[in-house]
Amino acid sequence: MLKLSAEEIISRINNNHHFECECSDGSFYLKIEDYTPFVCYSIHNGDRLRPELKEKCLLNDSERWYEEDPRTLDFINSMPIVISGLDSRYEYDLNRKPDDAIYESAWGKEVWQSPLSETEREESLQKHHTFYNITKLLISLLENKFNSVLVFDIHSYNYKRIERETPVFNIGTSLITESKYRSNVNYFLNELNKFELPNIDLIARENDVFQGRGYLAEFISLNFDQVLVLPTEVKKVYCDEETGEYYPIVMDGITSQLKKAIVKTAGNFARKHTKLTVVKNNTLLSSDLDKNLLKTDKQLFELAKNFEILGLVNPINVEQAKREFFKSKYTKDPEFKYKQLAMDPFEFKRRLYKIPVEDIHDISLRMLYQDVIDSYADKIDIISTIGTQKFLYNSLRYFGEPSEKDIKNAEYIMHCSLGADDENQRIYNSQDVKDHFGTFVKKYGFQCKIDISKKVISKVLILNSKKTIRIRKDATFTEKSLHALSEHEIGVHMLTTVNARLQPLQVFRLGLPVNTHTQEGLAILSEYLSGNMTVERLKLLALRVLAIDKLMRGYSFAETFSFLMDTKMFDETQAFYLTARIYRGGGFTKDYLYLNGFRDILKDYNSNVNLMNLLIGKTTDKYLPIINELIERKIILPPKFKTEAFLHPKAPDSIISYILDGLD
Repeated sequence: MLKLSAEEIISRINNNHHFECECSDGSFYLKIEDYTPFVCYSIHNGDRLRPELKEKCLLNDSERWYEEDPRTLDFINSMPIVISGLDSRYEYDLNRKPDDAIYESAWGKEVWQSPLSETEREESLQKHHTFYNITKLLISLLENKFNSVLVFDIHSYNYKRIERETPVFNIGTSLITESKYRSNVNYFLNELNKFELPNIDLIARENDVFQGRGYLAEFISLNFDQVLVLPTEVKKVYCDEETGEYYPIVMDGITSQLKKAIVKTAGNFARKHTKLTVVKNNTLLSSDLDKNLLKTDKQLFELAKNFEILGLVNPINVEQAKREFFKSKYTKDPEFKYKQLAMDPFEFKRRLYKIPVEDIHDISLRMLYQDVIDSYADKIDIISTIGTQKFLYNSLRYFGEPSEKDIKNAEYIMHCSLGADDENQRIYNSQDVKDHFGTFVKKYGFQCKIDISKKVISKVLILNSKKTIRIRKDATFTEKSLHALSEHEIGVHMLTTVNARLQPLQVFRLGLPVNTHTQEGLAILSEYLSGNMTVERLKLLALRVLAIDKLMRGYSFAETFSFLMDTKMFDETQAFYLTARIYRGGGFTKDYLYLNGFRDILKDYNSNVNLMNLLIGKTTDKYLPIINELIERKIILPPKFKTEAFLHPKAPDSIISYILDGLD
């Protein structure tokens, strides 16, 4: 951490520098990622006590911790301007006037074994003085720049000694005298009352437990006419106030929701009281790339960049297994063989969980990276158990299985006999497809490798890490399916692969958790909007769901193969490859997500949800709000390449639309 003297901090503020530091006297932390019309304080977050004072202090660490506001910096560290006390309030209390900032006794307990010397007192009070000099300079600069400023003064409080129910959030407003700010207070209260925390009855009130008469609010109110201070107390529901044990899930819940509440309240305030034209609330947040974020992103990418489930779960003896299965007259289940795993799963997980994700300032990004790391821990369990009985269990943990609704939707599609496709379409072979793909890629203006292989089960396989499209050598395609495949594989899958490589954060190359749902949903939506969706294509998606249902019911490979043959939709080779997709590895449940994802993405599309930003990389729709936020903050780039079918959709086929309208 950079350490700066008070003079150096003042110079940097006067020159509008962005920086993060500790004051060289160790008294406070300051982060300025951008100059905005709102500031967040956590003045009682600290617990430091100078060694000579600690020797004199009658209170132990636990007793001091009890009356401090621990971890309140965590609640606000996503914000662009943050100031946090680092010293314990028992050395000097920043929320009291200088004359009584040093306790002799507090909360019924004597603090010192012997009185502090004048030198000791003066050193502490100098820190108090420095803090308020910096505060005065910063608020003055912001007031001049924006005309008005909003200050969030965040504290926490002990509640077990209060013999009544108390609110989780308390805003103290006794020093707010101007009626023009009443709507801003109400707005913040309303946002706080929207919080949801596990097993906690949440309510926010005004002046219930505290009235907001601390010195920080008083000092700012006396020195500035156009500044609103919102002293906010958080009930210590995020920890055990008696033992000091923290509850991380509650902490993350408060932090992520408080970020939203603060940003929305600041946006509302800025529109009403400042010179700033605020189009979107997220533009109030910093566009700086946190160095801890970049460090985490780099470590994760270096560890996982060559991780490709599909490349490992494909059998290496698929052609031999097919011949032997056909030779047995479809009675003997194939015995697939797989590549050896060239990594130590335990070591991979150990390195994964050593990545310092907790150092990322922004709570939304921190939680996103935590989710990605957890997903890779699940994926290493999948690939380390390929070919064993544990594989199916691990696949279910990560991808899930078809729900009753998924199965009903699949059965509904299979019963649709409307609009049979033209049986006289030209048939294209793998070389035709390679040539067509090459032309299609050139239309988009990016580059990728396209090759033909005997070693893949799917007709087409995208290897994201290698920016490669592989076409199965014996695969054949009708004209319409060729065009649909182009829209699917190039217009979405390869396009998102290329877009991801343009991002400053590599996490979008690796992929967000269970991105199959969204990526396949988008890819099939592209088929639909380009006018290339067919009834047979929908039935193929439905049969994948039903084949996985057979797997889950204990059907053998041969029994599921027979089920597919009985549909009269496939020849024996097609039925084999589809069955192999489902049974490879020991039971791969991913493929039900194609129909499931398409249904969900189509619903969003029909509801006018803007899906374009999902094309920035291997994204998941669950994270669309944070993706939109990061683009608005200019932390990541909007998609350079956009799916043609999304930009210029064709009128949907009436029969296909009719079928899709019937999906539950």
